[in-house]
Amino acid sequence: MRPHLVKSILVAGAALAVLAACGTGSGERTSEARGTEAAVPAPSEKKPVEGLPGMPPVLDPEDVYAADRPNRLSPVVEDFPSRVYVPNTESDTVTVIDPKTYEVTETIRVGRQPQHVVPSWDLKTLWVNNNRGHTLTPIDPRTGRAGKEVEVHDPYNLYFTPNGRYAVVMASLDRQLVFRDPHTMEVRKTVPVSCYGVNHADFSLDGRYFIVSCEFSGELLKVDTEKMEVVGQQRLPFQGAMPQDVKVSPDGKKFYVADMMAHGMWILDGDRFGKPTLMPTGKGCHGLYVSRDSREMYVTNRGEGTISVFDFTQDRLTKKWQLPDGGSPDMGGVSADGKVLWLSGRYDAEVYAVDTRTGIQLARIPVGSGPHGLAVYPQPGRYSLGHTGVFR
Repeated sequence: MRPHLVKSILVAGAALAVLAACGTGSGERTSEARGTEAAVPAPSEKKPVEGLPGMPPVLDPEDVYAADRPNRLSPVVEDFPSRVYVPNTESDTVTVIDPKTYEVTETIRVGRQPQHVVPSWDLKTLWVNNNRGHTLTPIDPRTGRAGKEVEVHDPYNLYFTPNGRYAVVMASLDRQLVFRDPHTMEVRKTVPVSCYGVNHADFSLDGRYFIVSCEFSGELLKVDTEKMEVVGQQRLPFQGAMPQDVKVSPDGKKFYVADMMAHGMWILDGDRFGKPTLMPTGKGCHGLYVSRDSREMYVTNRGEGTISVFDFTQDRLTKKWQLPDGGSPDMGGVSADGKVLWLSGRYDAEVYAVDTRTGIQLARIPVGSGPHGLAVYPQPGRYSLGHTGVFR
């Protein structure tokens, strides 16, 4: 093509672009502008989620963890000191660690057999689940001081409904789900279950139901949040299954259930509650933790001292990190900035700090005996669903 023709075409194209951008002028020019805009696909609108009544609106229908971005702390917790709280089940204590120095700053005496340290729905209190002591110990995360114990029978684990209306106690040996007042812990409704060892759970994207793992009978429950009723129950298709932690995918379409005897994660469609499939991860698959960008999930393999990394988009495991000198990585959480994964070493009386970019162990800290449901606090998010820190 001749140079002067090329120049004419380029000039004409630039003029059209300017008109399209401005969108003003004569009717002919407006028509040109509209034609240009129509050629560019309009961004698809995300359909709002009709959530559980009283629940804060879902920020992103395609990412339930959208509120958990690095350092996006709620005004409620932004001046709380950053600490790692470690319940030691056999020492009846909570070890407090400064994550910046990796040093133990305090040891708090609590009730018998503390299992998990659980952030309250309103983010203002940390509840220590003293399972065999039949109490909850409140800790003020602003001061680090423990308050008066509250009597609660068999509190193996603790969750909160997404609307903040109830606390849900996983009464493992009592074989009950106990809905309580989230502040006073007074009983509002007791739901007997026929499975054994209710222990972990997570809620659907809309908060209208939650999936519960039953450790000792290898079963799963589906519970209607508003009605506070079990609406589904199934046995996992593996002899001797022992399900543990539960996490929903960012888009809310799948639930992942760690199984320490099947050595992998069960993947389940929560809405349909059909037959799950197993993805092997490693011996003693136990804890599940989502990265701050919602792209990956860290899977602890307690029986072999490793951490598997699962990519949600690729729907596969992409990495496996080995703790030097072994270990028993169990429960924990991700730092507020997303750079460090903190895990308890259940059978080794220690805590591990792992770099989430490289998998390199940053620290190995001695704590009490039987460290279990470790909580990193504060973390980003608007409210807590419980356990060691499930935020939305």
